[in-house]
Order: sequence, then C-alpha cells, then structure tokens
Amino acid sequence: MKSEFKFVSQVKEGVCLTVKLVPNSSFNKIVDYTEEFIRIKIAARPIENKANNELINFCSDIFGVSKSKISVISGEKSKLKRILFKSSNCDLIIQKLMFVLDSCQKENNKG
Repeated sequence: MKSEFKFVSQVKEGVCLTVKLVPNSSFNKIVDYTEEFIRIKIAARPIENKANNELINFCSDIFGVSKSKISVISGEKSKLKRILFKSSNCDLIIQKLMFVLDSCQKENNKG
C-alpha cells in the first residue's frame, strides 16, 4: 500500500513519518496534517527528552505498535521529527495511519 502523502515513506526497516510536534499542550492528540507533516500535540514538556518519549508512547497507543519498535530517527531537539516504526507489516501501519487521519479530518470538519 502506498500513501499519497510526503510525510509517510516506506523504508527497509519499516515506515517513517514526519511529525511536527507541539509540546507542552493540555492533551495528546493528532491535530491535523499537511502534505509535508502530521501535527501532533503532546502534553509533555520539551526537556530531558520527555516530549519525545511521550510522542513514542502516544504513537504506540494510536498505532498498536510496541514502544520498542518506535524511535525518533531525526529532529530529536527540533519540533519537526522523523519517526521510524520498525515493522515487517508496513501496509498495516499505513492503513492504520490513513484511518487515524480520516478520523482526524472528520472531527475537524465538525467544528
């Protein structure tokens, strides 16, 4: 399964996502997305790797992937990050991502 978005790519190790992190929010949530990135609000502060760890926990819950299989591979100290989901079933991760983004878009269109 291929995605039409630039923020998701299939690599040898699994699936990479480009995320724009909004730390120090009041909740964890995928807020919206553009062609370039997914915007995710995280309740943790961006100190001592807390926001990155919370992002990994949140992605683990949302996508049903073990935390040990998710890592920040670039942008560790930046708001724009690349996240790697180590998986042999890339299609399933992309399918879950499309479902989550569709739900996000429907929720945003309600308001």
